[in-house]
Amino acid sequence: MWLILAFLSAALLGCYDTAKKRALNNNSVVMVLFLNTLFSSLIFLPFILLSAFTNVLDGTIFYVAVDGWEQHKYVLIKSCIVLSSWLLGYFAMKHLPLTIVGPINATRPVMVLIGAFFIFGEQLNLMQWIGVTFAIVSFFLLKLSGQKEGIDFKYNIWIWAAVIASMLGAVSGMWDKYILAPSESGGVGCNRMLVQSWFNIYQCAMMGVAALLLNRTSADGKKMPSMKFEWRWSILIVSLTLSIADFAYFYALSLPEAMISVVSMIRRSSVIVSFLFGVWLFHERNIKAKAFDLLLVLIGMVFLYLGSK
Repeated sequence: MWLILAFLSAALLGCYDTAKKRALNNNSVVMVLFLNTLFSSLIFLPFILLSAFTNVLDGTIFYVAVDGWEQHKYVLIKSCIVLSSWLLGYFAMKHLPLTIVGPINATRPVMVLIGAFFIFGEQLNLMQWIGVTFAIVSFFLLKLSGQKEGIDFKYNIWIWAAVIASMLGAVSGMWDKYILAPSESGGVGCNRMLVQSWFNIYQCAMMGVAALLLNRTSADGKKMPSMKFEWRWSILIVSLTLSIADFAYFYALSLPEAMISVVSMIRRSSVIVSFLFGVWLFHERNIKAKAFDLLLVLIGMVFLYLGSK
């Protein structure tokens, strides 16, 4: 079950990255991110209210636990980690091709795998290790293919933004495993719907303050150039696809047999979906070389599936 949820999350993440690229082209990163967190908060607000004031959701997968600061402090920390990752990732997505950002994000499972091995003591079987190896090689080949497009990975500030965003994303993945794991397994035991619902609300509050501060007009009545905003329906699609993708992700991690290293690796296969959209919608280059790299990704995913049955 957790594998199916992980693959569903990956497919939706590919759509999310595509919509995000469309929403950010020549648009304000701060305003797009604020609206994304706002729409995501509105999606989960009914679940919070129904859980707090009625018995409608009791015993369902949509129930949001009503807990105090002892639980919420962990969610707030997650919000800060994720928002930092998203800010850097959004800026990188705005200024770089989709087929460049994808491979950089795809290095995240390597960081999570190392963390899962040393912190949680997770062990992979032979088939899973073969799948992980294929995936890691393919991800780095995709990154090398992107360098052929003339982007200097060493000195480009947006490349570094994407790299740091991926590192923070890996930290977030490890934090998710810790706060969602039951207390008897050494975790916090947070309700997964509490985490997903409230981390969106905390992020929305932080981005709302940032948007208000940065959206102030100057003395001559002009806004900062970086705050010029245009509404696009792709902004709403970003929130919808991410909310459903994260729901599947948190549900998968809440299952006792789920392995964070495998779930994170599968989620990064979203690069396949975003690659196809990058070719179709954005007409990006160097397709033949990247197609071979994507084949290795698919082979790796098959081995991961076979090893986890």
